[in-house]
Amino acid sequence: MMFLLNILLLSFLNLKVRADIFYYQPEQVHLSYGKNVYEIVVTWSTFNDTKSSVVEYGIGGMILQAEGTSKLFVDGGPERHAQYIHRVRLADLTPDSTYVYHCGSDLGWSAQFWFKTPPDNPNWQPHLAIYGDMGNENAQSLVRLQEESQRGMYDAILHVGDFAYDMDTQNAYIGDAFMRQIESVAAYVPYMTCPGNHEEKYNFSNYMERFTMPGRREDPFYSFNVGPMHIISISTELYYFLNFGLKPLVFQYEWLENDLAEANLPENREKHPWIIVMGHRPMYCSNTDKDDCTHHETLTRVGLPFLHFFGLEKLMYDYAVDLQIWAHEHSYERLWPVYNYKVYNGSYDAPYTNPGAPVQIITGSAGCKEGKDDFIPAKPEWSAFTSSDYGYTRLKAYNSTHLHLEQVSDDKAGLVIDSFWIIKNFHGPYKYSMMDWNKLDNRRLEKLTATA
Repeated sequence: MMFLLNILLLSFLNLKVRADIFYYQPEQVHLSYGKNVYEIVVTWSTFNDTKSSVVEYGIGGMILQAEGTSKLFVDGGPERHAQYIHRVRLADLTPDSTYVYHCGSDLGWSAQFWFKTPPDNPNWQPHLAIYGDMGNENAQSLVRLQEESQRGMYDAILHVGDFAYDMDTQNAYIGDAFMRQIESVAAYVPYMTCPGNHEEKYNFSNYMERFTMPGRREDPFYSFNVGPMHIISISTELYYFLNFGLKPLVFQYEWLENDLAEANLPENREKHPWIIVMGHRPMYCSNTDKDDCTHHETLTRVGLPFLHFFGLEKLMYDYAVDLQIWAHEHSYERLWPVYNYKVYNGSYDAPYTNPGAPVQIITGSAGCKEGKDDFIPAKPEWSAFTSSDYGYTRLKAYNSTHLHLEQVSDDKAGLVIDSFWIIKNFHGPYKYSMMDWNKLDNRRLEKLTATA
């Protein structure tokens, strides 16, 4: 009896001690782009208020200092798990330089990390890693991505929705664990994101509070420029969780059309000719899981039922989006250029050379506890290549005419199992994309683009 009482007393004292522990040490450090590629936002968490948020940084030594803000985030679970999320902007960074940095306060500092800024050169060739659907458990591709990121292979990461499985699980402790896991990637390269269906709990609060993306803090959509690419991130989840209201979907659609129109202005399309859109749920897929993308009238493709308001496929076709990147399916699928279920290959021998419709890929096989998705036996005519291997995608923008993508299989020890070039001699309305642009002089080309 006395033994049991001692055990209970020790347990009580242990809980008392744990409740009295203060957590000032920064963790979950990650980077993102600010207003341009020469502004980096450093985001991290502490579990107690440090009263200040500081990044010490510099080229060759931490000789500069920037201060930011922190915000108390309380998860919606029963424990009301709380943490302070800190954000500091590092502006006007020197091009083509390696910065070292750490973050924190006088109460505790993170480990030292580094990041590299791109050259101030119109011929810069940015290299991205892209994936969705990575969990805290079975994050199969993460080890390879950690190694490649710290070797300097990538300029940025695109995580196309679904994190941790789920960030709110176990009162958001799974979210904390996942953010610690990706620190070895995200503290070295900008980690650009969009929300997925697994972020839905408590109105996407774990996603919205933990990540710092360009644009307004309250919006789940934004865009940014990286070399010759204009990248747009949207929330497909606004189509599926209307219980949070219709207004966010209306605002996103209006914003997206305005952003696409601005990106197509001749002076902008000349500087950033490749328009790329990423969102979590695809318009098309040939998986066996009965997800929305296996149905003919996918919500993201045609819009809300019956009235078909806010459909994305026609909008992206009309505004000449070059590449659409999706996830959600735990597999990889490359599509032929497709619009309204019709294939618009550039030619029989070169389908991705001057294609007549946007190119789409699905890359949701980074690894999570839900495993992989299989494909239907009869491949649709618009599906070009499929794989259920765990893995991720690499994208490199060589110039205004050549974009290269490849799929890495982690199951096959990093083997590239698919690769292709998108080659475009002109970026503009698809009704003209089959023409021989080499025969058009600049004056005629400008006139045609302005009146399209």
